[in-house]
Amino acid sequence: MKIKERTPDQYKESCHRKVVAFVGLVFLTFFMLLSSCAHAQQPKFGTAPTKKVNKTKANVKKFFKYSTFYGAINGGNSISDVDVFSITNGLQTNTIETPFDYSITFGVRKIARLGYENRANVFYDGTEKSYSDAATIGKLTGFEFLFEADYTRQQGTNFLNQHHFLRYVANRWIAKVEYMQDGFADIQYFEASQRYRHKLGKKLSVNIGAAQRLSEPYGYDPLEEWMLSNGNLHYTDLAIQEGYSVQFDGQGGETYFNPAGNEVATSTEIWEGVIIPQVLANYTEKKRDQLDQTIQYSVVVGVDFYHYTKTFWVHSWGNLMPYHIDSGGDYSYHSYNNGQWLDYSGGLIFGYKFNKSLGVFIEGKYNKYWNRNWHDFSVGVNYVIF
Repeated sequence: MKIKERTPDQYKESCHRKVVAFVGLVFLTFFMLLSSCAHAQQPKFGTAPTKKVNKTKANVKKFFKYSTFYGAINGGNSISDVDVFSITNGLQTNTIETPFDYSITFGVRKIARLGYENRANVFYDGTEKSYSDAATIGKLTGFEFLFEADYTRQQGTNFLNQHHFLRYVANRWIAKVEYMQDGFADIQYFEASQRYRHKLGKKLSVNIGAAQRLSEPYGYDPLEEWMLSNGNLHYTDLAIQEGYSVQFDGQGGETYFNPAGNEVATSTEIWEGVIIPQVLANYTEKKRDQLDQTIQYSVVVGVDFYHYTKTFWVHSWGNLMPYHIDSGGDYSYHSYNNGQWLDYSGGLIFGYKFNKSLGVFIEGKYNKYWNRNWHDFSVGVNYVIF
């Protein structure tokens, strides 16, 4: 699909409409959250006390009560240096060095720990992995939140990961606003949802509602217009359009130059194996950045189950988006998928202690949004000798 040229005014108007619509939904969700907090502060019987209090200060204190602010820097060595040998002009040795790994984390969280969760560290350092953070419903009703940003360098590649959410769980409804950016999985979106909740006993509940997501147009392939009828890619023409050039010496040799006029390759092998992958990566990133964000309106249904004893526990949850409104935009995912599709996420935390010494556990979560998949899991056995 080729990008349709739009004037700056048309581009601004499109962005403005989408942002206004999405912000309106976010404000609606926040209004539900704040209304619930205000209602909770009213006395159960009689009128409110006449004692003068600083309501703003009291609300802020209540909002952050039992929350933890944290920041940490973690690091360590990466993969070892690699020696690369060449005999083109005699024996030559080049050493590829990979800088050390590190992460810089800042965050604040207010999430009640479930029965199976054990606070192993005295301090939060950003390396903790809590699968239950992805669950739709926490241990308690009321307000919970997480704001965390993590800048990481792993094996020489930099990633920015962010996970922020505000959620309010009541007996009959759930409201949540979430922002997710996983640089390693190449996924980034902003989501708001409003759901009706129905309890089926004390351990199981189901929910249904609406979800709104703001993201880049996943599914768009910038290289599609460069594909040939035989399935190959016309990569040399693409590179020339991007400013690269080729100079032939008339004797079967060629030299390749980048847009700045610097020599980058003197053989087809280097051109196709080293330079072209860089050209394609830069081109696709540039084309994706030229597109404005899209809003996806979806129906969402979910289920949550929680059972805990000291020797056996199960916590599972799942969310399914089976229907999505087709906005008819140029880059709607409907056009790439030829109709409806299923987006879903889920998680499972299972633990069983056979006796005081032996125990097994399974923990993990899986997400599939558009054409992106990301997951984490952990399986293990513990045996303690007394």
